[in-house]
Amino acid sequence: MMFSYWEIKSWLTNVDFTIVGSGIVGLNCALHLQERYPKAKILVLERGVLPQGASTKNAGFACFGSLSELINDLKTHTEVEVVQLVTQRLEGLQLLRNTLGDTNINYQQFGGYELFSKADGLLEQCQAKNKQINQILKPLFNQNVFNFKSNQFGFKTIEDILSFNQFEGQIDTGMMMEALLKKVLQNDIKILNNVTVERFSEASNSVHIKTNAFELVTSKLLIATNGFASSLHISEVKPARAQVLITKPINNLHIKGTFHLDEGYYYFRNIDDRILFGGGRNLDFKGEETTAFEQTARIQDKLEALLKTTILPNTPFEIEHRWSGIMGVGDQKKPIVKQLSNNVYCGVRLGGMGVAIGSLVGKELANLL
Repeated sequence: MMFSYWEIKSWLTNVDFTIVGSGIVGLNCALHLQERYPKAKILVLERGVLPQGASTKNAGFACFGSLSELINDLKTHTEVEVVQLVTQRLEGLQLLRNTLGDTNINYQQFGGYELFSKADGLLEQCQAKNKQINQILKPLFNQNVFNFKSNQFGFKTIEDILSFNQFEGQIDTGMMMEALLKKVLQNDIKILNNVTVERFSEASNSVHIKTNAFELVTSKLLIATNGFASSLHISEVKPARAQVLITKPINNLHIKGTFHLDEGYYYFRNIDDRILFGGGRNLDFKGEETTAFEQTARIQDKLEALLKTTILPNTPFEIEHRWSGIMGVGDQKKPIVKQLSNNVYCGVRLGGMGVAIGSLVGKELANLL
């Protein structure tokens, strides 16, 4: 593609900071860089028409981990590390709310619930570990986080007892990203869409970037592509596809809150008199380790079956939309925020917690410079 003098001069010349990815991390990074370096020229490159990975495709859970998830984390992390994870998620959520305002993201704190299958014995494990989890989290909340409630939603094929977390909330993902994009553009930060970074090479004081549309030179390169990080040779991050569906509006919908099932591998919530339901990656971990935005019959059929048998057993419903998003996961849940070389940095591996930690990871990435 041939660019005019004006295009080259205005968008592609004397770029101080180039950020790859216009999701939660990338845009927050841009805002904090602009705050620290008001005169800098900041360019954000986005491979999609909209933020492509998970930032506009997630379920909008303002959560920090269900009871069974945190118990499972204790198998691979120390108590101190689990507290650090939760602390980071809480700080990230508060930063998100402070940056954009609760009204602009439609933040609502209806609480979060965890459902337990009668077949897996998970309820007994959670009841046995509930006191320990509450104790290690108490310094953060000054009260117990998790308690148990009876099933009052009409759910079937599950235990009659649910775990409840009053501190969990939900947002409107589209409103969040609209507000974030508006804020970024108001701060004279440039975003170019449909631009895929193919490769980059480094000189002593600059980075040469080759994209599908043009080449440019930047002083610093910051990678915030999360699920697509491996395409830029960040091997610690693997893509993880999350498949989602949403119903048409349902009359007199009595379900309100965010809900977790099967250690968080399934999750659903109310939104606009509908049920949004996602998950099922555990049915095919290897197959879902992909960056392809597709749905599979195996997982979609399972989601529909759970809707019919467990979540809405006595309520007729129709599916209106289906989609998928790409998360970034790895061996550890702690995100990777580090300098890769003299002029290249990254903030990736959000582990499915992008809403909770994306704002904070973006800030920490900017603070590396």
